[in-house]
Amino acid sequence: MTTPCPSSQPPGFTGPEAVPQNRGMFEPASEPRVEAEPIVYEQPLNERMRGFMRLEFLWQQLSYHAGLPNAWSSRSAVSCLLEILAITSRGDARGDVLKELERQMTAMRDFQNRPGVDGTRLRSVLSALMRRREELNAAGANFLQKLRESEFLNAIKHRSAIPGGTCEFDLPDFFHWLNLDPDAREEDLASWLATIRPLCESVSELLWITRENARPREEVAPGGVFQIVFERDRPVQLLRISVAGATKLYPEVSGSHHRCSLRFLRWNSVHSRPVQSTEDVTFVLATCS
Repeated sequence: MTTPCPSSQPPGFTGPEAVPQNRGMFEPASEPRVEAEPIVYEQPLNERMRGFMRLEFLWQQLSYHAGLPNAWSSRSAVSCLLEILAITSRGDARGDVLKELERQMTAMRDFQNRPGVDGTRLRSVLSALMRRREELNAAGANFLQKLRESEFLNAIKHRSAIPGGTCEFDLPDFFHWLNLDPDAREEDLASWLATIRPLCESVSELLWITRENARPREEVAPGGVFQIVFERDRPVQLLRISVAGATKLYPEVSGSHHRCSLRFLRWNSVHSRPVQSTEDVTFVLATCS
């Protein structure tokens, strides 16, 4: 008697792959669709807010590059540091930040007695602002003077005005520093960051509060254009416009702290100019005071 092979099919039976209703069981499940995150465009409406946002922008870059060991990141970190020194040399950046800290702390104290306010969170934010103020006051009015008088940084600053002016043959001492052990460069960068940290972290804290103060609302721009008139008794410092991440539209803002005009443009490519949208555009608007 012949023993059938275990792998053979009994007569009249068909393997699962031949049965149409079974085929789907062997196909991989489709990946869930992930929606693109909304893109937020911000427009400062006064000179102080413009300065704060530029400092935040440079501080974020500096913090990122200072934490990387390669020489190119160290170059970028020094470049950001020099730009921060250039911005803070115009006007009284420290004084402006201290005034804004006082204004926000006064506003927070006014909220303490209002019903429905989260007292624990409010005290936490108020405590953070007070700590920033103490750190900035302790730094003193001339806290950036040591960096401004650094011969090493000043040499890089002067050569940076020339395209490609920080090459190894222009600044051999900078080139030597870039080729030091990463730990040595990191130590110098950490020292420079510690000097400007009280100012930059205060600015970041103030901008976070300004953004959180807003109440976003959905709006529609008929024909791609939207006009905003601000209330005189509630000054607005910053506009935030959110659009869908997958859209090819982006806003162009013009105006002042009294009124603004939004125009939505359609992105084509780097080889052609954007054109104004003629369709109605839905977006989320936040006015930050």
